[in-house]
Amino acid sequence: MTTFADRLLRWFDSHGRHDLPWQHPREAYRVWLSEIMLQQTQVATVIPYFNRFVERFADIDALAAASADDVLAHWAGLGYYARARNLHRCARVIAAEHGGRFPRTAEALAELPGIGRSTAAAIAAQAFGERAAILDGNVRRVLARYYRVDGWPGAPAVQQRMWPLAEALLPENRMADYTQALMDLGATLCTARNPACADCPVAADCQAHLAGVVDRYPQPRPRRERPQRCARLLLAYDADGRLLLERRPPAGIWGSLWCPPLLDDARLETPRWSEAMRFEADPATALPSVRHAFTHFDLELQPVTGRIELDAGVAEDPALRWVTLSELDALGLPSPVRKILSRHQAPNAP
Repeated sequence: MTTFADRLLRWFDSHGRHDLPWQHPREAYRVWLSEIMLQQTQVATVIPYFNRFVERFADIDALAAASADDVLAHWAGLGYYARARNLHRCARVIAAEHGGRFPRTAEALAELPGIGRSTAAAIAAQAFGERAAILDGNVRRVLARYYRVDGWPGAPAVQQRMWPLAEALLPENRMADYTQALMDLGATLCTARNPACADCPVAADCQAHLAGVVDRYPQPRPRRERPQRCARLLLAYDADGRLLLERRPPAGIWGSLWCPPLLDDARLETPRWSEAMRFEADPATALPSVRHAFTHFDLELQPVTGRIELDAGVAEDPALRWVTLSELDALGLPSPVRKILSRHQAPNAP
């Protein structure tokens, strides 16, 4: 019987994805961007973001030279904003310490900000042809079924068992194609629900398929109740009709993005200046709440609109900014906040 890699590559040549924008050209900068964007995000969602991002930041030097606000503005909507902050930080490290060139090995790439073991291997394999194994979500699902690996694949102990399995399947050449093929297999055939086993090139020796238990693998994450959180979103305007924004702390939700102040939930970092403001709510302006799901909890945002005055010292805080609604597009804002603001008409200045 031909090897796993042989069958997978033969399938990839006929049925794989060959027209993804980061494949043309398939060089380190574009592969790196795509791998970071694709973490916990579907390909169809990523493609337009990727295209806009590389149009604005054509190479590592352009990204390194950009402001954090510019980077976050082009990332806004993709979520998991620590990825964008690490992306920007990584670009600056490569520009400053590596002469604007990516290291060519997975080991060296994994030393850079925001690049873990699997991402480093994906870049090294696709951009430089290094023989390195990846273990992203799609690949973990494929291996969990192919080898019938017990346990939730997101658990570190289970992943430790999977790494040598992934490495044992590597071909001697065509590493870029093999890496893409493995991701394509998980994305298009070996899907989380209703996998197309009849079309799978490696079904003949897939242990879960042979045992008729494909639907039991990968095993799910242990269930736990999702916390529910609520907060008011303060849509506060000054006498000129400008909206108050604050830069979120680097850690926590929406890190380093601009956002109207969040109040009521201490875990959402109630502004330290909340006692130095005078806010007059407008009861005539009622906006519906918006629910947003994070990885570990659900958040309900209730917009509250009104006029605000800040003490002079607080108003000069660089973490605060007054903006008109027409200026919001140039800033990185969380998607649910942008949704709320799109429904809202700012009060007219007196």
